[in-house]
This record gives sequence, C-alpha cells and structure tokens, in this order.
Amino acid sequence: MLQTIAPDAAAHLMREGAATLVDVREPDEYARERIPGARNLPLSRLEEIEQVVPPGRPVLFHCRSGARTRDNAARLAAKAGLRAAYVVEGGLDAWKRAGLPVAEDRRRPLELMRQVQIAAGSMVVLSVLLGALVSPWLYGLAGFVGAGLVFAGVTGTCGLARVLRLMPWNRPAPTTPAITT
Repeated sequence: MLQTIAPDAAAHLMREGAATLVDVREPDEYARERIPGARNLPLSRLEEIEQVVPPGRPVLFHCRSGARTRDNAARLAAKAGLRAAYVVEGGLDAWKRAGLPVAEDRRRPLELMRQVQIAAGSMVVLSVLLGALVSPWLYGLAGFVGAGLVFAGVTGTCGLARVLRLMPWNRPAPTTPAITT
C-alpha cells in the first residue's frame, strides 16, 4: 500500500526537484487542467513508468480527487518498483484548495466521460418531459439511453463516447508547421 503525502509536501518535493509527479488521469483530463511539471501517465499505460520516472527517483501519483489513485494504490505500488512512491492526498482538487499553482486550458473540451454524462442525462430528462407532455411513447428514449449505458458498462464500449469523439469540438486543432531558422 502507498503512503499519502499532503499537497504542500508534494509541492515542496517538486520545487526541490526531489520527486517526479505523475498524473494518472486520461490525456483529455490532463490537457484541460493539470499541475505544472506533472507527467501524464494514464493508469492504462502504467507499464511505461520507466520512460517517465528515472530509476530510484521518488514518484508522487495523483488524479483529480484521490479516488482513482486510492483505488489503484496496490497496482501503483507494484509499478513503482523499488522507488519511494506516494499518493497525493486529495489529488488535484486538494492541490487547488491548498492554493498551489494549476495550469488550465479552458479552450480544451470537457473530458469525454463528462460529455457522455451530460448528453445521456440530458436525453433522459428530455425524454421524460416529452413523454409526460407529448406522448408516452417518448419514454422509450430514456429506456434506449439506459440500455446503452448498461451495454457500455458491460462491454467497455460506449457508442455515445465514440459519436462525441467525432464532434468538431473534440477534434484536435490543426497544427501549423514549426518554423526553423
């Protein structure tokens, strides 16, 4: 099991260059809001830790609230190997509450799973309202959305997430080639 470290203590280690901070959230979450200097290594890619954290260097893991790191503490400890490893208590949320610096890019879209939650919830509310006001047949949309969420949970495949990923606001902005002199 990993020990926890307070955000202030983690920030001190970061300022001293004595540890590597690893953000285990998905890249879309990291792109929108992150702790400056944190390296992004999602839980799904933990086997790449050697590329992110030098051998023997202490590692500090964090997520948004601390729940993901707490739930995966045994796995994180195993992947950390012989390094000293800690979980930042309360994650990014506690880091912000402590008044520590955070880099934000509000031009980036909301995280894909938040978009799925907003879209699915909106469709259910709309279908219930329309079912009550227009036709009971429209309750079927709520059932369809519910079935889709069950399917996503069972299979790990979310059709709504796939559709939302194709939306213009979720496409990467075209990059201009770098000018070298």
